[in-house]
Amino acid sequence: MSEQQTPSYNPNKKYTWTPDDSFTLSGGEFGLILNALRAVLNTEEAARILIANEANKIVEGALQRAVESGVAKEASEE
Repeated sequence: MSEQQTPSYNPNKKYTWTPDDSFTLSGGEFGLILNALRAVLNTEEAARILIANEANKIVEGALQRAVESGVAKEASEE
């Protein structure tokens, strides 16, 4: 009989999982990630990016309505 080997993690490889798979974090790991995200999101740069993202959603919505109403038409690629 051959021994079944436990897979080993290689940071140079890509991995996949399903949306239902779970990853467990310790309280310390969770706190570190939470505080790191908060620190980044509380910067002026992050605020500008978040506002730009909201503006982009508005512009995309306006373009969608223009396409659907026939005002904007698909450009031919030449």
